[in-house]
Amino acid sequence: MFPPRRKSTVLALACCIAFSLWFFNRVRPTIGPLLPSTHQQSNSPRLTSNPAPPAPSVSKQTPYNDRDEVLLSSAEAKPDTAAGKGSEHYPVKSFIPLPTGTPVQFPRIQYSFGTESQEAKAEREERLTAVKESFVHSWAGYKKYAWKKDELASVRGYHSTTFGGWGATLVDSLDSLWIMGLKEDFEEAVKAVEDIDLSTTKLEVLNVFETTIRYLGGFLGAYDVSGGKYPVLLEKAKEVGNLLYGAFDTPNRLPVTRWDWEAAKKGAKQEAFESTLIAEIGSLTLEFTRLAQLTNDARYFDAVQRITDVLHEEQNKTALPGLWPVIMDAKRGKCTDVGFTLGGMADSTYEYLPKQHMLLGGLTPQYRKMYEATLSPITKHIFFRAMNPGNEKLLVSSGVRVNQNAGVIVPDYEGQHLGCFTGGMVGIGAKIFDRPDDLKTARQLVDGCIWAYNHTQTGIMPERFHMVPCRDDECKWDKGRWLKFVGIRTDKIESIFQGMTDEEKGRWVAENQRIPQGFSSIPDRRYLLRPEAIESVFVFYRITGEKKYQDAAWRMFTAIERYTRTEIANAAINDVTSTDPEKDDRMESFWLAETLKYFYAIFADPEVLSLDEYVL
Repeated sequence: MFPPRRKSTVLALACCIAFSLWFFNRVRPTIGPLLPSTHQQSNSPRLTSNPAPPAPSVSKQTPYNDRDEVLLSSAEAKPDTAAGKGSEHYPVKSFIPLPTGTPVQFPRIQYSFGTESQEAKAEREERLTAVKESFVHSWAGYKKYAWKKDELASVRGYHSTTFGGWGATLVDSLDSLWIMGLKEDFEEAVKAVEDIDLSTTKLEVLNVFETTIRYLGGFLGAYDVSGGKYPVLLEKAKEVGNLLYGAFDTPNRLPVTRWDWEAAKKGAKQEAFESTLIAEIGSLTLEFTRLAQLTNDARYFDAVQRITDVLHEEQNKTALPGLWPVIMDAKRGKCTDVGFTLGGMADSTYEYLPKQHMLLGGLTPQYRKMYEATLSPITKHIFFRAMNPGNEKLLVSSGVRVNQNAGVIVPDYEGQHLGCFTGGMVGIGAKIFDRPDDLKTARQLVDGCIWAYNHTQTGIMPERFHMVPCRDDECKWDKGRWLKFVGIRTDKIESIFQGMTDEEKGRWVAENQRIPQGFSSIPDRRYLLRPEAIESVFVFYRITGEKKYQDAAWRMFTAIERYTRTEIANAAINDVTSTDPEKDDRMESFWLAETLKYFYAIFADPEVLSLDEYVL
C-alpha cells in the first residue's frame, strides 16, 4: 500500500501478478504492500506523522517534457548495479525528479458508514474471525514446511524456489501480518528478513516485475504500514531497488524484464527485448516511485517515469488507439502488436494509472490523462455485456485482436479471473476523477465477477471462461442461442456430433462437460487462489456501503475454504466445475499477501485499510 490521499500514509501495493507467456500465461500484479498516500477526506486534509519526503536537492534544473530534470554530480549519478557495485554502460546524466507542490485534494472515496447494529456487528466479526483463522492456518503451514522459502507446496508439505529464493511468501505477507494484528509473527518475520542475501540467487534469469511486486513492494508496504518502526525493511527495499536498477542499463533505459543478472554483473551490455509483456514493463511505477519518495533518490522515479513517457507517447499510435497491446517492442520503444486485453499480461499497466496519480498527490496530470484516454476504447471494445439466465446487468472484461488489413476488431468474449480488478479500478477512477457515471460500469463489472463465482458447481470462478454477448440493450436470456454458442465453442471432435446442429451439439457438451448455463465454454477451470475478484468486491463495498457485497464476499470465502483447504494450508484446485476437484500442490504468495487480506478487510472496521488513507 502506498500513500496517495493523505499527505502521507500507506498504500497497499498492487502487486498484481502479471505472469508471463512462458510462466503460466496468467498475469496481473496483485496487492501486497502498503505505502503512504496523499489523499484527503471531505474538504480538509488529513496529515500523517510521516509526510512525503521533500524532493532531492538539485544543482541545476532544465526544462524536460513539462518537468525539470535533476542534474546530479558524477558521484551522485553512480548507482550500485546488478547485485554489486559497478559502472553503467548507459548512465543517466540527469534524472527526472518527483513532482513537487501541494498535493491535490481528492474527493472522498469511501462511503460514510454509520453506526452498525449489534446483530450486524456480531455477524461481521464472526466472519472476520473465520478469515483470520484461515490466514493463521496457512501461515502456520508455511512456517512449518517452507520457512524463508519462496512458496509452500501445500499438499505435500514441501517448498519451491520460484522468485529468486529470497522468501517471496515471507516478504509478500508482511503487511497482512501487521494488518491482522499478528505482531509476534510479524516481528519474527522481520527478524528473518535480516538474513536475506539479495546479492545472489540460484535463478539464472530474474523476472523484474515479479521481483518488484513481491519483494520491493513487500518490504515497502510493511515498512509503511508499521509506521517506519523497522528500518531493516527500508534497507532491504533499497537493496532490491539497487539490484533491479541494473536491469534499466540499456541504450533507451527501458528495462530488460527477464534479466540475466549475472551477465550484467560481469559487465555484459544489454538491450530491452523486442517482445516484452506490457504488464511486466508497465507495472513497476508504484514500487519504484515509493522507494524514491522514502529515500530521496531520484534514480528510482526516473527509471519508471521514462517507461511512462514512452507509453504515453505510444498510446494513440497503436492498432487500437488509447490502449497498449499485450506485447511491446521495448528495444525500440514501440507498441505495434495487435492483441489487446485488460486480462493477463496487460492488466496492471492499466490498474496502476489511477493509483500512481494518487501516490503522486495528483501533482502531474499525466497519469489521469492516460487513464481517461483508455476508458472510451475499453468501454467500447473490451467490456461486453453478457447474456445470463437471470437477465442481470453484467459486464465482463475480455480481449480483442485488430485485423488491420480488414480494418476490423475481433472480440474473444473471454473473461479472466485476472480481469476482475477492473471493477475496483473503474470505481476508484470514478471517485477521484469525479466521473460518477462510471460507477454504473464499475458495478456491472463487479457483479459480473460475482456472477461467475455464484454459477459454478463449487461457487468459485474459473481462471478463464467465455460467455455469450448481448445482441441488444434488452438482452433477454435465449437458451437456444446459448446452446448454439456452446456448440460452436467446443474444441471436442466427437463422432456423436455428426449430423447435429450447433444447438444440439451445445446441449450434449453442456450436459457432458459440466458447462453451467450462461457460460459458453470454460477453457481453464482452475482456481489459483487469486485475489482480483475479492479485491474489487471489497473496493466497491467500501465505495457504496452496500451489505450485499459483504454477503457476496462471504459466499466466495466459504466456497474457497471448502474446496482449497488442506491439512497444511490452502492449495489451488484444477476444476471449479467438479465438486471433488483435485488440488494443485501450490500456494502462491498472493494468497496470504492479497486474497486473504481483502477478505479480512471487507469484514474489518471500515477504517482498516480505508480507501481514503491507502492506495491499495
